[in-house]
Amino acid sequence: MSSLFLRDIRLSIRAGGGALIGVIFFLAVIATIPFGVGPDLNLLSRIGPAILWIAALLACLLGLDRLFQADREDGSLDLLVLNSDRQMLALTVLVKCLAHWAGSVLPLVVAAPLLGLFMNMEPTGIGATAFTLLVGTPAITFIGAAGAAVAVALPRGGLLISVLVLPLTIPVLIFGVSASYGAVADPAPFLQPFLILAALTLFLAVVGPLAAALALRHGTD
Repeated sequence: MSSLFLRDIRLSIRAGGGALIGVIFFLAVIATIPFGVGPDLNLLSRIGPAILWIAALLACLLGLDRLFQADREDGSLDLLVLNSDRQMLALTVLVKCLAHWAGSVLPLVVAAPLLGLFMNMEPTGIGATAFTLLVGTPAITFIGAAGAAVAVALPRGGLLISVLVLPLTIPVLIFGVSASYGAVADPAPFLQPFLILAALTLFLAVVGPLAAALALRHGTD
């Protein structure tokens, strides 16, 4: 599994410059916000956590279509599905999700504090938002794995993945933004939405790979 993890990290970085493209898209979304809402620094500071989360969510969707694409192109995906039982296939999907997150999404989390400065956010808010992104973005990848498994055989699967995945990520977005605001707004709690966000990630770490394994198995039948 460790060799699979390292292989998929290399693929996620090399395939179309995945990590770099994600960070550039992340930066582009953040950079366009002031043109839409105006130069009010107080307003930018207030909406900063939500904008960072939305931009990270959209950037996460960019590379999901490549999650199983390389394996399908070289035929290893069919061999993996045929030679693995459901639990082993789900475990393999989990490892691939973690590798994809480490190679394509983790750079977004690393870049988030710098982009938070562009939004005139306070240091506490920047730290809280980056921490919630670190905990919450794996959940987006686990959800995306199921969508990628459904669309892996389709010629324009990337668009379908976005349509399937985006509505399912709304709870992650809600609790991630709520926890980020809770760290800087006194009446709003931080711990409760953060714990729910962490629980969602752990829950989806089980359900997402299982659903993706089921979709892959039915897709090869």
